Amino acid sequence: FNGPLRSAIHRLKYKGDLALGETLARHMAGLLHSLGWKVDVVVPVPLGVARQQQRGYNQASLLALPLAMACGLPHRPRALHKIRQTRTQVGLSRTARRENVAGAFQADSHLVEGRSILVVDDVATSGATLDACAAALLVAGGQTVYGITLARTVFMPGQSGEAT
Repeated sequence: FNGPLRSAIHRLKYKGDLALGETLARHMAGLLHSLGWKVDVVVPVPLGVARQQQRGYNQASLLALPLAMACGLPHRPRALHKIRQTRTQVGLSRTARRENVAGAFQADSHLVEGRSILVVDDVATSGATLDACAAALLVAGGQTVYGITLARTVFMPGQSGEAT
């Protein structure tokens, strides 16, 4: 999560450069293909209502939709909901990140039950958000949950973390 990729993610996430989603998702599609995971549906990490209204879009959805299309998979943006507002993960310790998102998501069993699900996000730092999403999807009857992100930061003990 540095150099040109960092700039591109920040343009997508904070500057509204929505066209970048499709371009960046191509790289994710290549990675997904190489992994050989058996996936039934693609689900973006949802934003909370306030953040969605503030930004006007969900950057994870801007990656998940073209990724799903490139792989011939259904995109299910309503399969996972954020049911509790959380503070931004930026600057939180690993433990605080996990506490912040614990129980923050709920999945629709009608859309995930018995399915293998790919959760898509832009950046992973500690994995707390992906873990919380996976927990909600499994509770709703998801069979298997995989997570994929465009970038990964290195989370060092005592580091505040600057992505998410």
